Amino acid sequence: MSRPLSDQERRKQISIRGIVGAESVAELKRGFNRHLHFTLVKDRNVATPRDYYFALAHTVRDHLVGRWIRTQQYYYEKDPKRIYYLSLEFYMGRTLQNTMINLGLQNACDEAVYQLGLDMEELEEIEEDAGLGNGGLGRLAACFLDSMATLGLAAYGYGIRYEYGIFNQKIRDGWQVEEADDWLRHGNPWEKARPEYMLPVHFYGRVEHSASGAKWIDTQVVLALPYDTPVPGYMNNTVNTMRLWSARAPNDFNLRDFNVGDYIQAVLDRNLAENISRVLYPNDNFFEGKELRLKQEYFVVAATLQDIIRRFKASKFGSTDSVRTVFDSFPDQVAIQLNDTHPAMAIPELMRIFVDIEKLPWDKAWDITKRTFAYTNHTVLPEALERWPVDLVEKLLPRHLQIIYEINQRHLDHIASLFPNDVGRLRRMSLIEEGDTKRINMAHLCIVGSHAVNGVAKIHSEIVKSQVFEDFAELEPEKFQNKTNGITPQLIAEKIGEDYVRDLSQLTKLHKFVDDDLFIREVAKVKQENKVKFALYLEKEYKVKINPSSMFDVHVKRIHEYKRQLMNCLHIITMYNRIRRDPAKLFVPRTVIIGGKAAPGYHMAKMIIKLINAVAQVVNNDPVVGSKLKVIFLENYRVSLAEKVIPATDLSEQISTAGTEASGTGNMKFMLNGALTIGTMDGANVEMAEEAGEENLFIFGMRVEDVTELDRKGYNAQLYYDRLPELKQAVDQIKSGFFSPDDPNLFNDVVLGFHPSIHPSIHPSIHPSIHPSPGLGPRCTWMMLLRHGFWPLSR
Repeated sequence: MSRPLSDQERRKQISIRGIVGAESVAELKRGFNRHLHFTLVKDRNVATPRDYYFALAHTVRDHLVGRWIRTQQYYYEKDPKRIYYLSLEFYMGRTLQNTMINLGLQNACDEAVYQLGLDMEELEEIEEDAGLGNGGLGRLAACFLDSMATLGLAAYGYGIRYEYGIFNQKIRDGWQVEEADDWLRHGNPWEKARPEYMLPVHFYGRVEHSASGAKWIDTQVVLALPYDTPVPGYMNNTVNTMRLWSARAPNDFNLRDFNVGDYIQAVLDRNLAENISRVLYPNDNFFEGKELRLKQEYFVVAATLQDIIRRFKASKFGSTDSVRTVFDSFPDQVAIQLNDTHPAMAIPELMRIFVDIEKLPWDKAWDITKRTFAYTNHTVLPEALERWPVDLVEKLLPRHLQIIYEINQRHLDHIASLFPNDVGRLRRMSLIEEGDTKRINMAHLCIVGSHAVNGVAKIHSEIVKSQVFEDFAELEPEKFQNKTNGITPQLIAEKIGEDYVRDLSQLTKLHKFVDDDLFIREVAKVKQENKVKFALYLEKEYKVKINPSSMFDVHVKRIHEYKRQLMNCLHIITMYNRIRRDPAKLFVPRTVIIGGKAAPGYHMAKMIIKLINAVAQVVNNDPVVGSKLKVIFLENYRVSLAEKVIPATDLSEQISTAGTEASGTGNMKFMLNGALTIGTMDGANVEMAEEAGEENLFIFGMRVEDVTELDRKGYNAQLYYDRLPELKQAVDQIKSGFFSPDDPNLFNDVVLGFHPSIHPSIHPSIHPSIHPSPGLGPRCTWMMLLRHGFWPLSR
């Protein structure tokens, strides 16, 4: 934790932010004391810091509730078109500070907490992260909810209230160890259970066909209990809702199948139903075909669609007499966005409701369904695309399999009419993949069942159209769009006002200050203060003293081979060897900070973490290197830690192999917080370069077309190993056990992994300090970093 501010510094901060009314401060103090007494049943003699956090959270929530209720009343009265964002992940992080900022309460809360003799930073640190996501996909969902509330859109987020979020990462002897994230153990002051809206979700059973249609019977029922969390917009009084479902067993679950003597076991078996919302699957960019995961995916869409239809029928548009007439307006009032393929079962589920329950004709139901859904694709990696085994779907959701087969048959009949005798095209475009195990291609289902398909960055969307789903894009080119990922800005700009929060294009107003030395010094001062603060945090948490004047070179994201943390590690080793070779040579001090979690079953990613920590052990304890180079691996990287490291970063590493990163959102956050970017032309880096000017980023490496051509010709890692002596030295050191003297063979798998058939860590787009690119280096005058020898290794 950083040092507490002096009275003078605190008063100065408050005066900069704005005047705080004594009345509002007094009201907050009264609310705080009231909640400490009546909600937590404590007084100041026995209250703990956690009690104080909860008292403050409840006090801030009091200021949300009126706005929340009024927002929902307004939506009911005006009945606007509603947006429903379906996602299996919402990586929300902490709520307290975000809420205080959005409600305009932060200054008053700071003052009230100070007058109560408490430390605001200490209270904020007590809040558990709501880590209900793995990485970018889940964080994007959280940012979307923030942004839609700020724009005043009638939007709802729907997902699962996992009891255990993304695992807590511990680093022990350099290895990643996973611990359960029991984020709810102390309770969650921001959510409100809504048992009155609990809904049944069905699994298993069989399908009975009759003259009146299909009926899904003999099912096992699980109840979906909703928990609502308010999502406030920025300074606009709008408060939207994120509704997360928790699985509950019905009272008679399994009891009918047991005699009296088995009553206890029957009650214990209720866990089988409630396991559905127990834990977030921790794999990122990997598909793992587990029955529990499919249950989670259907659970959230089945409950959500019932909720959506209930709300629609309660509106003026859903109140006509004829069912067929009622649903004519459904797509005009309801927009459902599928965040990747995880909620894809919503398509056959809505068809089941329309055809089996509401008795709509198939063609009408299909037209309404397609006009309602839109699909966001998040990956082009084949191993990440969901393909569910047909026999598993048949067992768990028998009626849905029949509906998917019907959708596929009609889809293929249409293709055959347009492309007669093109069997290859039919096979490529089918929703059902033949093979040893028949599988349903969920991305194909999403494309066929949606009116719009988007990638999440310009280059990603082009790859989606030209490579991954080329046949579909040829068939319906107008369906494919691009929506470059966005992020929620949380900054205050004294120079240009706060309207840029709703319209980031207004940041161009900063152009006139680019040569303003006073402004540049102010920006540099803020950056340096953030670096000092983060250095103190690192010293406290990691027992490593960091030079806050060194360049903070940061690479934080999920650990994955395509994100190339291993290439960064080779760069660290190269810098280390250069310092060792010529200690007297000028070298700008650098602190390399890497953080991220590896999926528990991802062996190579875990080995990369171990290697980084092994290299850090050597580098940080070498007296020849001293303070010139330090390496830190951030344990348990998460949203609340990102909020500390991103504002302190000088150099942001965005170095994925071109064509593999869908978009990235961290890259934008770093840039908006004044960090320079070194990266490949991948994901949203492309748009960042277009907006900021390519000369203002360190762009290196191959483009997508170059990578594709190299893959076609064949790639020989040995050529680069033989040609680049520094690279050869780094690889040889890893292989020889230089960084693992107790076990020289420890990193054999990593060295073998350098072979291109396993992963592209050594690649022609190798880090430019090892293999310099011509013309490297931005004209980053406003950050003054080049004036201090920012990029010495590429000279």
